[in-house]
Amino acid sequence: MDLSLVLAISMLLVLTTLSTPIILPLLLPNINNNPMTIANTVKTSFLMSLIPMSIHIYSGTENLITLWEWKFIMTFKIPISLKMDFYSLTFFPIALFVSWSILQFATWYMASDPYITKFFSHLLLFLIAMLILIVANNLFVLFIGWEGVGIMSFLLISWWHGRAEANTAALQAVLYNRIGDIGLILCMAWLAYTSNTWELQQLSHPSQTPTLPLLGLILAATGKSAQFGLHPWLPAAMEGPTPVSALLHSSTMVVAGIFLLIRTHPLFNTNQTALTLCLCLGALSTLFAATCALTQNDIKKIIAFSTSSQLGLMMVTIGLNLPQLAFLHISTHAFFKAMLFLCSGSIIHNLNGEQDIRKMGGLQKMMPTTTSCLTIGNLALMGTPFLAGFYSKDQIIESLNTSYLNAWALLLTLLATTFTAIYTIRMTVLVQTGFTRIPPLTPMNENNPAITRPLTRLALGSITAGLLITSYIPPTKTPPTTMPLSIKITALVITALGIAIALEISKMSQTLILTKQTPTYNFSISLGYFNPLMHRFSMKNSLASGQNIASHLVDLSWYKLLGPEGLANLQMTAAKTATTLHSGLIKAYLGSFALSIFIILMSTQ
Repeated sequence: MDLSLVLAISMLLVLTTLSTPIILPLLLPNINNNPMTIANTVKTSFLMSLIPMSIHIYSGTENLITLWEWKFIMTFKIPISLKMDFYSLTFFPIALFVSWSILQFATWYMASDPYITKFFSHLLLFLIAMLILIVANNLFVLFIGWEGVGIMSFLLISWWHGRAEANTAALQAVLYNRIGDIGLILCMAWLAYTSNTWELQQLSHPSQTPTLPLLGLILAATGKSAQFGLHPWLPAAMEGPTPVSALLHSSTMVVAGIFLLIRTHPLFNTNQTALTLCLCLGALSTLFAATCALTQNDIKKIIAFSTSSQLGLMMVTIGLNLPQLAFLHISTHAFFKAMLFLCSGSIIHNLNGEQDIRKMGGLQKMMPTTTSCLTIGNLALMGTPFLAGFYSKDQIIESLNTSYLNAWALLLTLLATTFTAIYTIRMTVLVQTGFTRIPPLTPMNENNPAITRPLTRLALGSITAGLLITSYIPPTKTPPTTMPLSIKITALVITALGIAIALEISKMSQTLILTKQTPTYNFSISLGYFNPLMHRFSMKNSLASGQNIASHLVDLSWYKLLGPEGLANLQMTAAKTATTLHSGLIKAYLGSFALSIFIILMSTQ
């Protein structure tokens, strides 16, 4: 049998297997899902997805299948086509492996939720929408997955809808993503007008693509991947349950924007303006998020800002014209980020919902598995040699060091890398070491297999994934053969510097004296004043303009000028006109007689 046919059939089988818990209850109402069934379905899909990935690794086989063609108008066809290439075949097992671990963890974390089966169905739909986006070969199919992850993130972030903060965070996520969607729709409209196709393999323009449609794509990626300017929804999304945060931050939703730029990269190849914009935007995003993470005390907020910072690093890589390196960082990042969130969920659940790292401490002895995995995840996030994050992060910084693009972007990225080490070590020290600061009667139990198995599985992935993935990713550009030692070890040096600074600061902050208020500290703790500036001022201005429109247009114009006052004025005018005719002057009377006779004569003819 042809290998490309086997590839196509196995990929379709994976998608079909994954969607059975959603479709079967619709067709057969007697069938009831349960959380373990859905988790096992994802596990089965993961094992099945290893077949097409293995075929691709050993034979390099790729495939493109068209399932159906929508002839929208005579000159413009929209085929529903799926692309089985390096990106989709590699990402499928990674996303399914991470999701399987998260769903297994959620069976314990959400056990007391009355609608747990519905929650698991939502998580599964979220995953399916992301996989549709990954495997799409057509912008129309990609847009279906794009909107799918958007709406599912809204439903999952607002899962605990009794909390006002959860509803606000979900609305914030949707509104910020709508701004990005405008950019994608405008770019699709431009491509439909100029190229007359939405097929991705036909988008490689040999001539330079205009900057305007590329700005639309960058805006779309900025919204979905929470780059600077459209970033506040990502830390706010922490109001959702921890399994949602883990899935949203690791292998779905936030990497969709970066993946869109990877897929449409042929359009960017020859446009230096768009690439430079990606580079500067990514550098600004990674530094800003890392700065905000320095002073956060909520354990989930720190990990959320670290995601935003890593997404900025991926955007920098897109700006360096290295899409495969960005994809490598997406792949390695998924493992340790999911594990960090699951570790934080385990800690929060065992501490009765406590999320403040200042009220933890000494958990290394009480929760050895969780804290060990948290340490591995933090080390991988910092880029410690031979863990997953090192293989991608080190290559990105090396490529940035040897490029001639923008020294400021390089400086901001290196500073953000230092900050990553600082806030990571700060979290590790406050959570795991020192005196315990938790209530004395906190019931702790991490012996449940639903906690330990996903964590150890993801820990194993965080250790080995980088080596396994890099062993068969072909480099797009030949790395420099002669690189000075100072450039080669820059990433490690600045990470070590960050660790040293963090340890020194932690020694200084052992006392219970409140942090001194400085402009830098206030900038970081208040998230760069971005939320009050953007949200409060924009709301205030829109409400004020709405009030002005309502009071001036409705009250003044409609009620006053056209309503009672208008009628009164009309009657007064009519009365005055009628009284002015009785002036006692013969001219006025003769004129009115003549006018009346003239009108009568004209009407009789």
